[in-house]
Amino acid sequence: MLDKLKIFSGNANIPLAREICNSLDIPLGKANVKKFSDGEIQLEIEENVRGMDVFIVQSTCTPVNVSLMELLIMMDAIKRASAERITAVIPYYGYARQDRKVAPRVPITAKLVADLITTAGADRILTIDLHAGQIQGFFNIPVDHLYAAPVMVEFIKSKFADNLVIVSPDAGGVERARAFAKRLGASLAIIDKRRTKPNESTVMNIIGEIKGKTALLLDDLVDTAGTLTQAANALRNEGAAKIVACCTHPVLSGTAIEKISKSGLQQMVVTDTIPLREDAKSCKKISILSVASLLGEAIKRIHNNDSVSSLFV
Repeated sequence: MLDKLKIFSGNANIPLAREICNSLDIPLGKANVKKFSDGEIQLEIEENVRGMDVFIVQSTCTPVNVSLMELLIMMDAIKRASAERITAVIPYYGYARQDRKVAPRVPITAKLVADLITTAGADRILTIDLHAGQIQGFFNIPVDHLYAAPVMVEFIKSKFADNLVIVSPDAGGVERARAFAKRLGASLAIIDKRRTKPNESTVMNIIGEIKGKTALLLDDLVDTAGTLTQAANALRNEGAAKIVACCTHPVLSGTAIEKISKSGLQQMVVTDTIPLREDAKSCKKISILSVASLLGEAIKRIHNNDSVSSLFV
């Protein structure tokens, strides 16, 4: 059933692409992605894709613009090589935080990126934990939006099931936190946060009972870790017995690792949608869960025209 299936990867997250292929027991497609001396991306697909169902695994993570261009160029090359269908597998969708106009004369870059991906040749999108669910509507092609919850919930149940409270670090994450709390039979708390400027925030108040409990901070991504570490310190001040963070996308830019190391967090659980920086790999507080099997199962079902919705349960 998988003889017409091909999986390729750009340079953004080759280890994840290999794990996906291992879960499906197929080889990773041969593609030579490198650069000319002036920085232009040079690409050659080194095997036949005519009539194939092609999946390109590429998170648009650091370096964001290079990763995005690699994805666009790979889709163009494969489209011109007469593939039957191209699915862009984007575990982490970069530019997702720019999904609306928050001030006059600013772009909606998440929509622009969606248009670029569609124009380059994508017939379908497969992604995990979009920063905002409405980004699915920016595409005029099918979007399969998976959640890392099935992977994370099992881990949380095995490690932190007792006396647990799920904490949303801001009002925007309440729906996600409530869904986790319901599945885990845990209580819910919310941190009221006021952002003064981009990548900086101030914790104002905690809504919910925290004292003496294991507080699990839940978010879709952690970038500079400012919000996360301030929230952890606020929870510690309110008497939380243990503080853990669970985030799908470990962007971890700037001084994020230093902040996490010095914070009140006992552990931070992330997935491999983005490869960890070298200094993050040595941080003892960070644990990694793999989404390769989840993505592999979704790819198999899309290829066989089976339902993907049962993966959300």
